Amino acid sequence: MKQITLGTTGITVPQNAFGALPIQRVSADEAVRLLRRAREGGMRFFDTARAYTDSEEKLGLAFGGHWDGLYVATKTAAKTPEALRADLETSLRLLQRDYIDIYQFHMAGQCYRPGDGTGMYEAMLEAKAQGKIRHIGITNHRLNVAHEAIESGLYETLQFPFCYLATDKDLELVQDCKKAGMGFIAMKALSGGLINNSAAAYAYLAQFDNVLPIWGVQRESELDEFLSYIDNPPALTPELQAVIDRDREELQGEFCRGCGYCMPCPAGIEINNCARMSLMIRRAPSAAQLTDEMQAKMRKIEECLHCGRCKSKCPYGLDTPALLEKNYKDYCEILAGKAY
Repeated sequence: MKQITLGTTGITVPQNAFGALPIQRVSADEAVRLLRRAREGGMRFFDTARAYTDSEEKLGLAFGGHWDGLYVATKTAAKTPEALRADLETSLRLLQRDYIDIYQFHMAGQCYRPGDGTGMYEAMLEAKAQGKIRHIGITNHRLNVAHEAIESGLYETLQFPFCYLATDKDLELVQDCKKAGMGFIAMKALSGGLINNSAAAYAYLAQFDNVLPIWGVQRESELDEFLSYIDNPPALTPELQAVIDRDREELQGEFCRGCGYCMPCPAGIEINNCARMSLMIRRAPSAAQLTDEMQAKMRKIEECLHCGRCKSKCPYGLDTPALLEKNYKDYCEILAGKAY
């Protein structure tokens, strides 16, 4: 298995990491079983966040007292130093650890710096001096904030969406991290569920010797797929390249990545799911998208206020209200019998 070193952190792990956001959707017993199976199968890096409800707690239940050889990255969405300190203490308690390997600003709206008046970066430095965190990272979906973080030299890792649907600007970001000696953690390596060929996704990312993908796992079948790649990593064959080329043709451009920056919606619309419903129906198991619950969520689009808040907050510059209308029209036609 190819090993990845995350920049100057010195953290070296297999290029196959566990994203622990989805385990908040399964029972504690099931989560513990999956996490321990991941460790036994060779995964050594686990990514979570304070915002992922009970994800940290489940990691603590799985590995508490047995973290040797494992690394954990977690995140705080705090906006004040006091809230950051409180988040950190909660994370340490739930994870059952004395320190966090990589502590990240979660979806930060700016690149925090010493002396910027917020006290946020100083709070990170304080935690590091106290031995509560080892490395400081940042996660984002905004290219301008990501580039500022790289150029600042203040962060040891960047977590950013990256998959085979990457644009030239995304690729530039990966290379800039490498030049700066900054670890790159790839979130949304399956583009939030829109990529349905894990072998193609894995083979593409394996080309980058500074990228650590985190795979969101909540089912044993999903975990088994990624664990199988540890001993038998898929090569980027012409067949897999053809899959990538087809998906790029279909998916690149004006589509919702499901990042959630647009949320919450004042009309109560679940924008980060509803604005990409047409793709989810066609690329993921469709039954889950056609339930009574999901139909009710899609009907909320009728209550759109056209306030423009979602459009102004989209880091990808999408016309979100128009995208919602387009997806809702298609959804209604599918419910009426249109083939998909």
